Amino acid sequence: MNWDWDVVSDFMPRFWDGVLVTLQALALGSLVAFTLGLVWAIAQRSHQKWISWPVTAVTEFIRNTPLLVQLFFLFYVVPEMGISMSALTTGIVGLGLHYSTYTAEVYRAGIDGVPVGQWEAATALSLPRRHTWTSVILPQAIRRVVPALGNYVVAMLKDSPMIAVIGAFEMLGEARAFSNETFTFEAYTVVGVAFILIAYPASLLIRALERRLVQ
Repeated sequence: MNWDWDVVSDFMPRFWDGVLVTLQALALGSLVAFTLGLVWAIAQRSHQKWISWPVTAVTEFIRNTPLLVQLFFLFYVVPEMGISMSALTTGIVGLGLHYSTYTAEVYRAGIDGVPVGQWEAATALSLPRRHTWTSVILPQAIRRVVPALGNYVVAMLKDSPMIAVIGAFEMLGEARAFSNETFTFEAYTVVGVAFILIAYPASLLIRALERRLVQ
C-alpha cells in the first residue's frame, strides 16, 4: 500500500474535530474523576457506617465492571429514567465516574500516609474536623498522590476511544469512520502518532513532577 498525503489532507478537518472531543473528554473527565474520587475517599473514612458501607459498595461495583458496559448503561438505560445527556456528556460522565473509583484509592493511600502525629496535633489544638481536613491532612495527602493521579490521566486518554461506541467521535472514532468511507489506512496512522505525541510528553511531565515533589 502506498501512502497518500491527499487522503491525510482530506482527513485533517475531521481529525481536529476528534482532537477537540478527545481533549474535552479528557479534561472534564479528569476533573470529575479527581473531584468525585476525593469525595469517595473521605466518605469511606466516615465513622458513620450508613455512609461508608454504601460508598464502598458502589465504588467496588463500578471498579469491577467494564467501562464499556457503564457507557452503554448511561447512554441507553439512564434516559429511560428521565435523565438525558448528549453522547459527549455521557462519555465525560462515564470516564469520570469510572476513574473516580481508582483515584479514590489513590487518595486513600495518600491520606493513610499522613503521619498519625498530624491527626493528633490537630486534635490537641481542638481544630474543627473540616479545618483539619482542609488545612492539615489534604494538603499533605494530595502532594503525595499527584504523580499517581497523573498516571490515571494518561490511562483515561488511552480509554477515551471507548466513547465512540455511543456516538462521541474522538480521534479514533473519526479515523474509523473516515477509513470505512474511503477504504484507506492513513487516518489510523495519523491518530496513532497523535496519541503518542499527547501521551509521551504527558508521561515525561508526570515523571518530572514526581521528582520535584519528592525532593
